[in-house]
Amino acid sequence: MRNRLAVVVIVASVLAGGLGLTMTRTAGQTARTAGQTERSQGPQVPRQANGKPDFSGIWEAHNGANWDLLAHAARPMVAQSGVYANVQDYNGVQVLAAPVVALGAIGWVPPDLGVVDGDEIPYQPWAAKRKQENFDNWLDRDPEIDCFLPGTPRAMYMPYPFQIIQGTNDIMMVFQFAGAERTLHLHAVDPYPVDINMGHSVARWEGDTLVVDVSSFNAETWFDRAGDFHSDALHVIERYTPISRDAFRYEATIEDPKVFTRPWKISMPIYRRLEPNAQLMEFGCHEMVEETLLGHLRKQQLVKHWEGRTMTIDITRKIPPGDGVYQRHVDGNPPTQR
Repeated sequence: MRNRLAVVVIVASVLAGGLGLTMTRTAGQTARTAGQTERSQGPQVPRQANGKPDFSGIWEAHNGANWDLLAHAARPMVAQSGVYANVQDYNGVQVLAAPVVALGAIGWVPPDLGVVDGDEIPYQPWAAKRKQENFDNWLDRDPEIDCFLPGTPRAMYMPYPFQIIQGTNDIMMVFQFAGAERTLHLHAVDPYPVDINMGHSVARWEGDTLVVDVSSFNAETWFDRAGDFHSDALHVIERYTPISRDAFRYEATIEDPKVFTRPWKISMPIYRRLEPNAQLMEFGCHEMVEETLLGHLRKQQLVKHWEGRTMTIDITRKIPPGDGVYQRHVDGNPPTQR
């Protein structure tokens, strides 16, 4: 019942926001005329009354980009040197470190071919060092672990579904992770008064491709769990191109003169969820991370001992010195700006 109510609330908020929704085809309806199908880049692409592709629906990416945008082999989520650390040809072998050793096979990052054109992210020297620091301190720094809003483009390829509700003047996107949302404005609007995690999105059509210019970011989000990051100078150009009724190609060109030496691009297909009852479900992770974020401030430690069949794990919480007690992660701005 809570999930059904959540869907009703989302739809009601869209109507109240004046999106001017138009009637669109459902998945079970037949294709329009042959002439309309020929305009698309794939068969049976749903369209609005104005002839533009209709991206409305529940979607989800199926790749390893949220783990690492670049091609990567399997590796431990958190690693330490293995037993052959001092043996030639084996010194690169790693094993699961203490925080994840009980997870076994699921404590490893699955391999993936990557989604970055050219398989290279062009960091400036200082930023390449910061990226490695982020990677080495993933458990302490990744904003996803703290349930921060994921940002753009990361929200598009996290392993959670998202919903597109397409109107005539605006397109609303609602993400299951952390209840994040963004509005793609198809008309002139004033910039947001402050920089935000998800950015400010202004959209236009180029044929059947929806092009979205996203700006006004803060420096609080990452691109993946591998420590790839940006500053508050991030600028993203997204392209949504229909492939078929149940898939579209997503591309994002990323530029940030404070962090990268040149623009770079990611691309991937994103697929429709085809279950007859597909819907977003509640994943309010803020309360889920309370003990992780604030447990070290308790007078009486709550989570401190776990005992399994082959291991016992004891937790000792510590309070970082100085302002570190309040720091949840390291922002992406250069050292001189922080």
